[in-house]
Amino acid sequence: MHSTADSNNGSERDIRMIKLRQKVSGCLRSLTGAKQFCAIRSYLSTAAKHGKHFFEVLVMLTEGRPWQPAIH
Repeated sequence: MHSTADSNNGSERDIRMIKLRQKVSGCLRSLTGAKQFCAIRSYLSTAAKHGKHFFEVLVMLTEGRPWQPAIH
C-alpha cells in the first residue's frame, strides 16, 4: 500500500510548493509575482519530468535558448 505522499500526482506536488512558498515568505506580494513564480515552477517541473536538471534549463533560459520538451 502506498502512503498518501506516494499516491499524489505531480500537479498536487506543484501546488504544495506554492503553498510552502506562501507560508515561508508570508505571502506572494503581487499577482504579477505570483504568476511569474508559477510560470518558473511549471517550467522547472516539466523539465524535471523529462529528466532535465533545473540548473541546466535555467542557464539555457538565461542564454536565450529555452529548453522545450520534444514534440511526439
